[in-house]
Amino acid sequence: MAATATESNPVRWLLATTREHSIKRRTEGIQVPDLSGDHLVAAAASAFDAMCANCHGAPGRSPFEPANDISPPPPRVDRGDAAELNPAERFWVIRHGTRMTGMPAWGRTHSDAEIWDLVAFLQRLPQMDGDTYRRLADSSVHHHEPRTHDDAEIHEHGHSGHTHRSGSDHGHAMNPGAMSGSMPAALHPKE
Repeated sequence: MAATATESNPVRWLLATTREHSIKRRTEGIQVPDLSGDHLVAAAASAFDAMCANCHGAPGRSPFEPANDISPPPPRVDRGDAAELNPAERFWVIRHGTRMTGMPAWGRTHSDAEIWDLVAFLQRLPQMDGDTYRRLADSSVHHHEPRTHDDAEIHEHGHSGHTHRSGSDHGHAMNPGAMSGSMPAALHPKE
């Protein structure tokens, strides 16, 4: 059961195959919204930086060292390691998490609209260079504006996290400059 132990090839195959089939079965019928807007990518940049980059890495940023001891290791999404997941599967994994992988369920603290923003961001991430990523993460506003009447949330800022209507404070590392309201100008992939 040690995280440093290595599974045999048959066990690794069984776990990966079970996980893949389970996710595919649970994503049938999920309607994928239009994910092409630059505003979706910009909206998710600081959220990804605060919530995901420590384990998954980012352009110009290696994962936090203990992430190397998670078994199985988190995919380097900045390098396209999870490219086999379609948008519905990514949405499901982010929303519900994945047992025995260290991937938390962000659907408890984030609306579906916020999770779709992350899916849009992940589609563009492998084409970003470090400068573009840093510019987006530093300038995007991570404030979860309600996008549908079902997703309405109340937020209080001015501390290291924010509070939702439920009262949960999931403590993102907020960027002091992120509350300026400016939208990033550069969403250009690497050339």
